[in-house]
This record gives sequence, C-alpha cells and structure tokens, in this order.
Amino acid sequence: MTSESAPGSAPDAKPASSPTSSAAAASPAAETVDVLVVGSGAGGLSAAVTAAHRGLSVLVVEKEPVFGGTTARSGGWLWIPCNGPSAREGIQDTLEAARTYLQHEAGNHFDPARVDAFLENGPKMVDFFEAETDVAFVTGTAFSDYHPTAPGGSDGGRSICAAPYDGRQLGDEVKRLRPPLKEITFLGMMIGSGKELLHFFNVTKSLTSAAFVGRRLVSHAVDVATKGRSMRLTNGNALAGRLAKSAFDRGVRLWTSAPAVDLVRDADGAVTGAVIEREGKRVTIAARRGVVLASGGFPQDLERRKRLFPHAPSGAEHHSPAPAGNTGDGLRLAETAGAALDESLPNAAAWVPVSKVPWPDGSVGVFPHFIDRAKPGVIAVAPNGKRFVNEGNSYHDFVQALVTACAGEPGEARGWLIIDHRAIRKYGLGFAKPFPLPLTPYLNSGYLKRGRSLVELARAIGVDPETFERTVTRFNTFGPGGDDPDFAKGSTAYNRFQGDPEIQPNPCVHPLNTPPFYAVEVVVGDLGTFAGIRTDANAQALGADGRPIPGLYAVGNDNASIMGGNYPGGGITLGPAMTFGYIIGNHLAETG
Repeated sequence: MTSESAPGSAPDAKPASSPTSSAAAASPAAETVDVLVVGSGAGGLSAAVTAAHRGLSVLVVEKEPVFGGTTARSGGWLWIPCNGPSAREGIQDTLEAARTYLQHEAGNHFDPARVDAFLENGPKMVDFFEAETDVAFVTGTAFSDYHPTAPGGSDGGRSICAAPYDGRQLGDEVKRLRPPLKEITFLGMMIGSGKELLHFFNVTKSLTSAAFVGRRLVSHAVDVATKGRSMRLTNGNALAGRLAKSAFDRGVRLWTSAPAVDLVRDADGAVTGAVIEREGKRVTIAARRGVVLASGGFPQDLERRKRLFPHAPSGAEHHSPAPAGNTGDGLRLAETAGAALDESLPNAAAWVPVSKVPWPDGSVGVFPHFIDRAKPGVIAVAPNGKRFVNEGNSYHDFVQALVTACAGEPGEARGWLIIDHRAIRKYGLGFAKPFPLPLTPYLNSGYLKRGRSLVELARAIGVDPETFERTVTRFNTFGPGGDDPDFAKGSTAYNRFQGDPEIQPNPCVHPLNTPPFYAVEVVVGDLGTFAGIRTDANAQALGADGRPIPGLYAVGNDNASIMGGNYPGGGITLGPAMTFGYIIGNHLAETG
C-alpha cells in the first residue's frame, strides 16, 4: 500500500497469495540463509539486526513495495521500564514495580514467563541498539503510564521515542521507506512529539516558535523539491529508518514486493524455510536457523475481524490506519505449521477512536485521535447526546467505553467529539487544524460539523437537542480548570500530560461557551492486533501441545500480546516488538 491509498478503505483486502501447506518442501532452494524474516516492521528488523550483529546471514522479505510496516506509520514510542535513557534523566523505577503493574493490567491473562523475559531484556535491548546501531531514543519523562494510579504504575519515564533521523543516511533506500500516515502529517511534513509539536501549537504566539516552524517549512519544501519527500524523519518513520540503516550496515538484504506464501518443513515438522513470491515467480528460501514471522497481525483481515471484533459483526464496522497488506498472513502461515493461536484475550486489538477523512479524489483516510480528546473545551457524546467517558483517558479505554455506550444502537459504534470556537482555533480537532489555518475546507468536505448554537449543532449531528444541550450545560458548570465530578477528566497524570498547562488548576477542563460549536464523528479503529500466535519466552511459536515448533518464531503483532488485552502505556506494541526481536536474534545465534 502506498501513501496515496486510503487506510481502512479496503477492509476485505487479501494477501497476494494465501498460504497453503508445505507442499513445496521438495522444491530445491533458490538460496540458503541462516535467518529468514517475514515482515519489515520494528519486530522483524530488530530480530534481523540482532541476528546479523551476532554473525548470522539474514534475509528480510516484505509483502509490500515499501518497508517499515505499521512501525513507519506509528508514533515511534516504546514502553520499556527501567530503560537507560530515562534513568540518565533521573527517573527511578524497578522491574518489580513494572511487573506488579503488568500483572494488574493483564489480570487472568498474565503470562509470567513472557512478561519476565520482556522486563529483563527490554533495558538490555535499548542499551544494545543505542551502543551498536543507528537507533537512538529521546525520553518521555513526563509521559505517564495510562493507568498511573494502579499498583506499580508510574507517572513517567517508561516510554521512550525514536529520535528524529536524517533520511539521507539511507541513501537511495529512503525511496523504499514507507511514508508516514498522511492524515497525521502537515503538507506531508512529519512533526515530532514533545517540544516540536508545541512549537506548531504556539506558532502565532511566539517568535521563537514561528521561526522554528518557518525553518521546518522551508526545509521540507526543499526536500520535497529535490528528494520527493521529507528527509527529516520523526516518530515511527525515524524508528523504521534507523532500524533499516542498521540492518543494511550489517549486510541484511531486504526484498520488497516479495510475500511469503508457504512455510517449508522437514519430516519432523521443523520449519526449514519458506516459499517467496518474487517477480512473478515462486522461490524457496532455506533457513538454517529459523523463520521469523513479523507480518503485522490481522487488522485488515475481514474474516478474522468478523470473528474477533464484537463491534464489527460484518468486519466492515472497523477502520484501521494499518497498512492494507496487514491481512493476517503470518497467522495463517503459522497455522499451516501446526502453531496455536491465542484468541482468548478480552480485547483482540489495541483500540483507538478514528475519524474518517474525505479526500478530494473520493478516497477516505483515517485519522487516529490521540491527544485532542484531553484538551480543555472538548467533550465526547454518544448517539444519545450524553457524555460516556473521561475524554482524557487512553484511546483504548475511550473506545471500550464508546462501544459500551453504543450497545443496542443501530449501525456501527460511533460518537462525536464536541468543541467550541475558542478551543478549535487554539488546538484544532482531529484532522481540522488550529488557527491560522482555515476551517472552511473541513466544513465543506463534511468532516467537520458546525452549529451557531448547541441546538443547531445537535441537529447537524443527529442527536436529541434537549439532551445534548443539558449535557453541555452541565459540563460548563464545572468552570475553567474545574473538577469533573461526572467522569474525573484531568484527574490523572496521563490526562494532564495531554491537556493545556495554561489552564489551571485542571488543564483538561474548560467550558464550551464560545459559539459557534463544532463536532467530528469518531468510530472504532486500532493500532495493531493483540490476538496472535502463542509463543514462549524466546518468542518460539508453540503447537497445540504447548511445545515449541523448531525453527519458527513470531514477533510484533503476529505474536500474541503480553499485555493481556489491555493497554498499559504508550509504546506497549513497539516495546515488546523490539525486545522480543532482540531475544529472537540472540536465541537464533545461540542455537542451531
């Protein structure tokens, strides 16, 4: 899928060729490597880099014409307790506290062996990549866990982000790097989190910020004119670029437009390679040490969504910003080798509210709502016109509350983010940008709804005007920076981190009292799937008997999440992905 394709516009997309069986086992191998990695996101590339660093020959095959997977579209955050970068900033943490937190979050689905492997190896992984590769991180010392008041929770420091990266370091390979999700760029320009994002919010209020943004715009324009895309990579694009450069420097080859269509097994059931479709031909690659499945889970697999997403009975009531190629290939390949799947988690994916962005060419994109919900002057209502959640809570928690609020309502689960003129001009809302950019394009496209009064807005979005007006009026009684006795918005460190520090004493609460009023519809999306291949502490795929299948590993969203179907903090997908990739690379080097 290219950047011009609409995320979520083809939920029934299928792999180029469905995995079959091991019928190709007798075919002579076109070539032999130590390790074959299927997929080029953070999990797969971490395994590849680690294995290559240990002296193994590695080939990475990627189904799509670009590399980087979902990672390249992500925020680039990793949740790694006791990580070195945060420790150097003075953050104090213990693995015991983190384990307590994960046990609380996972509940009955807590997997002690895999959690312990993650906690023990996570800091080692960060140290290795910082010391030995092009990967570098910036800290999020004020970025708290999503449930910081839970046992073992932390008010900050467990999440780190990929440092910005100069795409020129990749040379011509930058042309194959998956572009960022265009809905979360500005004119195609990636904006980093933290201070960089604040500069864009303050562009009309600070000469320093205006100068910073001006330099960024000029640099971006030059890059687009000379290179065809921005060369300043941030967030997940920076992480994918850094990992790829580290892989290339170690002799790792990366084939794109090369889906894996079958696994090869020997007479004893061990996985010894895979069949790859490349340039119109099927070639067999033998893997002396093992095959690593890292193909991005199943967010675009319509049939599995129908079965595992309760809010999507037809599969279509779901809108994923994941690449269209993430259709569950790894899970199907694993099943052909006898691997067991874990589909028992209470949430089969990491949920996020998304809004549907209409583009001029008629396609529809997806915008994930991460930070706007916590801003003062923003509330959310269900189709009944009532609030249903602390809007500043995590995206995963928000969606669970939304689905519950919409139970029994016709159609897909949906709600509305509501904002007044003061707030939207200061913060924007979803894809609609703040001042000085005009709101007219978003109003004309239908993305943004507007009403001169609350009653008029209620009619525009199809909710009961009287109920809606009572809801907003009650919220307005809390006052600027006041408490929220109904849902406690602004009550946690995570809420406040996403709020506006200029609003005190509660940076997440302000009345909606400046007309006109605006609304954006949100529906259910995901940031990756949780259900996946059962694995052990070495990320080896397990059969129905609970024993490892020799030669087969799973990482990233192909691997069943260790979070028990919950979402404890920012980066709980990429943190385990890179950690278990690191574990896999070392395990492959030490066995075989």
